[in-house]
Amino acid sequence: MDPYALKTLNAERRARRAAVLVTDLGDGRDRVVREGDKVAGELGAAIETAFRTGRSKAVEAEGRPFFLNAHLPQPRLVVIGAVHISQALAPMARIAGYPVEIIDPRTAFATADRFPDMPLHAEWPQDVLARQPLDGYTALAAVTHDPKIDDFALKAALDARCFYVGALGSRKTHAKRVERLLALGASADDVARIHSPIGVDIGAANPAEIAVAVLAEVIGAFRSRGLARRGEAA
Repeated sequence: MDPYALKTLNAERRARRAAVLVTDLGDGRDRVVREGDKVAGELGAAIETAFRTGRSKAVEAEGRPFFLNAHLPQPRLVVIGAVHISQALAPMARIAGYPVEIIDPRTAFATADRFPDMPLHAEWPQDVLARQPLDGYTALAAVTHDPKIDDFALKAALDARCFYVGALGSRKTHAKRVERLLALGASADDVARIHSPIGVDIGAANPAEIAVAVLAEVIGAFRSRGLARRGEAA
């Protein structure tokens, strides 16, 4: 591999940014394509697919053979609220391959007994997220139903372009939340990205079922990244 390409690829990986190493199998030349870089034609379409799926493979484009080596950060889930939904959601998400962290300043809820073997922060979200910033490969689910806890985290998730942002609450509750987030400086387009009511509509009737609905929505959001801008159904 070209040393400059390797240095660039390693820098992207350290920063939790996706990149695809494109190798021309005809002449052996390498180049690194960052997520968001514009690549035209058949090769560009194949690279977009590699970013969305994370799968590395050989492709033919414009009559030339290439190998696309996809390097995607592992998606993770940050849950704001150490509630019953979180107790069900956290182990399910880990099974699905999403490392989970729970944040809740309410020490009566954020206890190791309720969340064994789970990264748990009994602190305010603004303090935790200052140390561990969100990014585009993070999903955030806010489930405390408390604006004092949820709102900052939601705004931070929108600013960080998290691939999924969801919030518990009725439509009436969310309408008030939208007003608060707009007052905090969020744009209307950004606020429209919030999934609320949270989770796929499966008629969930208890915390465990809501957790299933949330995880399904997170996975769907991750696997459909980039489809909307290509004119496909997201």
